[in-house]
Amino acid sequence: MTGLGGERPTLSTMPMEYRQLGRSGLKVSEICFGAMTFGEGFYGIGEVSDQEGADRLVHAALDAGVTFFDTADVYSRGQSETILGQSLRNSSVPREQVVIATKVRGSMSDAAAQGTGDVNNVGLSRSHIFDSCDASLKRLGVDHIDLYQVHGWDPVTPIEETMGALADLVRMGKVRYLGVSNYAVRHIMRANAVADRDGGPRFVSLQAYYSLVGRDLEHELIDTAVEEGLGIMVWSPLAGGFLTGKYRRAQDDPEGSRRTTFDFPPIDKEKAYDAVEALDAMAEAKGATIPQLALAWLLQRRGVTSVIIGTKKPAQLDDNLGATPVAFTADELATLDAITAPERLYPQWMVDRQSRDRQAVSASA
Repeated sequence: MTGLGGERPTLSTMPMEYRQLGRSGLKVSEICFGAMTFGEGFYGIGEVSDQEGADRLVHAALDAGVTFFDTADVYSRGQSETILGQSLRNSSVPREQVVIATKVRGSMSDAAAQGTGDVNNVGLSRSHIFDSCDASLKRLGVDHIDLYQVHGWDPVTPIEETMGALADLVRMGKVRYLGVSNYAVRHIMRANAVADRDGGPRFVSLQAYYSLVGRDLEHELIDTAVEEGLGIMVWSPLAGGFLTGKYRRAQDDPEGSRRTTFDFPPIDKEKAYDAVEALDAMAEAKGATIPQLALAWLLQRRGVTSVIIGTKKPAQLDDNLGATPVAFTADELATLDAITAPERLYPQWMVDRQSRDRQAVSASA
């Protein structure tokens, strides 16, 4: 594949693993390229606004075996979809060899976001889903979306209306598979129950925040995703940049770094500093980097299908791709768990307690 505008970056030559996405027949690369950084104006994160720069990143990812690309209509209000779609068309990779994922739910105008007008340009109503899907197809320059994800719960629209509209998109051939992002357990169960009752397609993926220093997903959502057949796609695997190694205890945050302008997602910074220090020691021993270890830890977690990396520079992309071959010893995992494992909440700790007698019987049988 030839890139646009000059020399290509040096890339990791490590093999890419392709994993089944939930309880579907679709396979995706274990590393997913996230295009949230494409465009301008999305919480100060979108900074790759030139097509040539985007092409370099997308083509480099393709060269490394990445086949899975994630965006959303709300990322820079459509700019991300437009730039990503053009980058994929500018490559030599056939359309059928890539999996394009995008999302719907967010407000697509200031008036809709502020509730001062344009009231139907947000949410998961049939009207907004249909209009948004057509607009995303046009911006991406494709005739179908491989994975169409709802970007969060809509407390106004009945779930029956949302699931019916999504099922219709699948029947029309505009969408191949359905996914969900930022849903609670009860939302997933209600949505899939409606799909089962009405004979419609179920969700096959859950895109959620998960990181070494953000493990809330382990309370209920991982078990639910595995049991319900949803492959987990991880967003913000480096905890909003905190696990890049740039943030250190008793040091000022780097000027211009992401968390200085957008301190998200929330983390316990003292625990996070402890985790960074532990990763630093492991990285030195392994000849790896802190981001590689943080990503590798996720790739080896139960239920995780793909980890989404959003980079602005080829060097960052190359470093992140180097996570795929990294392995941990049992002692190293125990060290990290001692720092970051979440406390068991009720009823989980009671379930654990009451299950001991049954586990003992199973072990001796």
